[in-house]
Amino acid sequence: MYVKQISVFIENTKGRLADITSVLARGSIDIRALSLADTTNFGILRLIVDRPFDAEKMLKESGFTVSVTSVIAIGIEDRPGALAEALKILEEGDISVEYLYAFISKTSGKASVILRVDDGDKAVEMLVNGGITFLSDKDIIEI
Repeated sequence: MYVKQISVFIENTKGRLADITSVLARGSIDIRALSLADTTNFGILRLIVDRPFDAEKMLKESGFTVSVTSVIAIGIEDRPGALAEALKILEEGDISVEYLYAFISKTSGKASVILRVDDGDKAVEMLVNGGITFLSDKDIIEI
């Protein structure tokens, strides 16, 4: 249901993304998914990694501002309309999606979706009742 996400606040300058990924590479941290959003002066890099607390420690020791949050991870069919169906369940529960990002696993034929919502427990309840499949940290790592 919930997985740990690393958020890294970075200056919007050349090479910073390479710096972050290099720190993770040195620690043999495996990046499973990521999303980068930017503004004029800074960006927020969100990552799902195999060892989130090790990643947090290494990045902080390298001078980055890092936080770890719980996000919802679901698996949906890789077909048109599957995401819309999952999001409709949340809409019916009056749950706002703050952000999401998705990735596809060619081996499973499923799309994995990472969601941050305004009411996680209610979202989980609604998605369970809607028959949505949840992914664990282990599921994400094995993709």
